[in-house]
Amino acid sequence: MSYFITCIDKPNSLTKRLSIRERHINYLTTFKSKLVTAGPLIGKDGKPYGSLLILDFKVLSELQDFLENDPYSLEGLFKEVIIREFKKVF
Repeated sequence: MSYFITCIDKPNSLTKRLSIRERHINYLTTFKSKLVTAGPLIGKDGKPYGSLLILDFKVLSELQDFLENDPYSLEGLFKEVIIREFKKVF
């Protein structure tokens, strides 16, 4: 099953996001086989304000474990996390 995840940062957290970014990227690298795509959401000001991920996990609980252990989550970066099922067509 594929999941589409949108994570929105807490207000005024750009400095925090950037300080954790390398750990976050290293974490994602360990899940390369599960990643369809991932990247920051960019605001009108050209700065990141959240993340978008599409991941393949067999069960939702595996995805939830992945998200809970992401450095961004461990550091409390996100105000909101939305998880939806996703079906890749192309």
